[in-house]
Order: sequence, then structure tokens, then C-alpha cells
Amino acid sequence: MNDTMSENDSSRQVRYIRDASRVLGRLDRRTARRIHEKIDQLAIDPAALANNVSVLKGGSGFMRLRVGGWRVIYRNDRDVLLVLKIAPRGSAYDRG
Repeated sequence: MNDTMSENDSSRQVRYIRDASRVLGRLDRRTARRIHEKIDQLAIDPAALANNVSVLKGGSGFMRLRVGGWRVIYRNDRDVLLVLKIAPRGSAYDRG
């Protein structure tokens, strides 16, 4: 799994798997910036976005961040927030 990293003000790192990074790169600047800012905010202060975060069913430890019509699927691994998928609301939960 190739991934990219993003540093933020806290000690927590944000890592994007390649597919999530590609999706972010293909979005219009405004949307991409908004999603990126929300992910960084989540890494710094998870409680600030509590209303937009939920645990996904299945016991896999995956979480969902809602950013407008977009969904960010991620997992918390110790000091790393691993972004697994960024997708529009309708297709965010499809397997694959």
C-alpha cells in the first residue's frame, strides 16, 4: 500500500492511501481544500467534528467523516489517521 503523508500542528500524522490521494487530486480545488481541512481538523481535535463522524458497522474499526456530499472513510491507528477512501455519498460504502 503506497500512501502519502500530511503533517499538521499536532503530533498525529495523516496518511492517505494512493486511491484516496488520487480522488482528492481529481476534485476541484475548493472541494479538495475543504475535505483536506476537515481531515486535518479531525486529526488535531476529533471532538470538534463529532457530529460528522460515525463508526461503520462490521467491527472493522473503520470510521466515516461527512464533508458535505462527500464521505471520508478512515481508521485510527495509534498516532496515525489513515484515510482509506474519499467518495461521493452515494458510492462511499461500496466495497472495493
